[in-house]
Amino acid sequence: MTRGLGLGVPLSKIAVSKAHGEDSPYFAGWKAYEEDPYNAVSNPTGIIQMGLAENQVSFDLLEDYLEKHPEAFSWGSGNSNFRENALFQDYHGLQAFRKAMATFMEKIRGGRAKFDAERIVLTAGATAGNELLTFILADPGDALLVPTPYYPGFDRDLQWRTGVSIVPVDCRSSNGFQLTLHSLESAYAAATASKLKVKGLLITNPSNPLGTSISRSLLEDIIDFTSEKNIHLISDEIYSGSVFSSAEFVSVAEIAESRRRRHQNCEGVHVIYSLSKDLGLPGFRVGTMYSYNDGVVAAARRMSSFSLVSSQTQKLLAFMLSDEKFSERYINTNRKRLKKRHSAIVDGLKASGIECLKGNAGLFCWMNLGLLLEENSKEGELQLWKKMLREAKVNISPGSSCHCSEPGWFRLCFANMSEKTMEVALRRLTLFASKIKARLELTSTV
Repeated sequence: MTRGLGLGVPLSKIAVSKAHGEDSPYFAGWKAYEEDPYNAVSNPTGIIQMGLAENQVSFDLLEDYLEKHPEAFSWGSGNSNFRENALFQDYHGLQAFRKAMATFMEKIRGGRAKFDAERIVLTAGATAGNELLTFILADPGDALLVPTPYYPGFDRDLQWRTGVSIVPVDCRSSNGFQLTLHSLESAYAAATASKLKVKGLLITNPSNPLGTSISRSLLEDIIDFTSEKNIHLISDEIYSGSVFSSAEFVSVAEIAESRRRRHQNCEGVHVIYSLSKDLGLPGFRVGTMYSYNDGVVAAARRMSSFSLVSSQTQKLLAFMLSDEKFSERYINTNRKRLKKRHSAIVDGLKASGIECLKGNAGLFCWMNLGLLLEENSKEGELQLWKKMLREAKVNISPGSSCHCSEPGWFRLCFANMSEKTMEVALRRLTLFASKIKARLELTSTV
């Protein structure tokens, strides 16, 4: 009798690795929401999801545009257009779409940075772009410096399949969690002392989870640092179009272009971007990798075959983004709406005694609940997070899931819901905070 494969048959190291990070509270909160999602009518006592950085505040602009321009996603007359999109496409992607992306990326940077469409490599979102770059720039066992707090998904994107390690660069609330040259030097020295070969530095600008952008002077210092150490600089600028004022954002591409005009070497500079946040299209899986290094561009094009963007998606978005009047209106309106949402949530929290880090970008705010901790530790923070899920029925991301070294900070997302739902969430958070304060005061007097 032939014996079938049993459950004990071993799997690969990647398959059983914990490096994916799915056990993190960041992902656990999503699961809790999925099991009991809030709905104003059918489940008014359910969990409100404020742990997902998704932009729905301007979705109506996209829907309205497509309703008025059905030709954007139609095949046109006859089958020739269908055949053109259905058959094999060059890994570079559709030229019309790469040009449209280059123009859009320039617009959201106020025209201060230029992008060559021939250097744009398409990827299935920023997740694929960051992993692809990591594969190209580093070998298993090498390391990347990443300032904290950072997006929890980087543990998966940069480490899980690549075998590369993240070396956290500790940033503190004393200066608004701003990266410093001292913290960079310290992290680099610690990695070297641990026999780790540092191959690059990854920054997020604007920052997720902080919602802040990096100053021009600091970006200049960062580029000088990476040049001196002969390592790569990856700038994840996925929220560059979600800065409330475009004048408050400086792209590393702007500085790189300026240096290239002075004949300075910028081959170690790379930019990641996606339409998931600014345009609110995470389901479309459209990202770009841009590099000033010919070898990186060539390698990325070869490797992009594992994360292609469908031709039909490219066709639709090329049509939409090439409409300059629409894209300009979308960018400006989206910024105004995000600023209004951000002000509403920050002011509402402040009225209940909860402070947030001053931010100018993103779909979230970095909230300080340190005064509500029973114990000033990671364990105390996670205990508070669990209580919030259970009692307030609101999911937010604890700072420890973002590798923040100071307990009590949380990322709260405000753009993935209606204004009415946000108001409900704010009332819940305010009531929860007042109850916790009362408990702590009672305990301290006993």
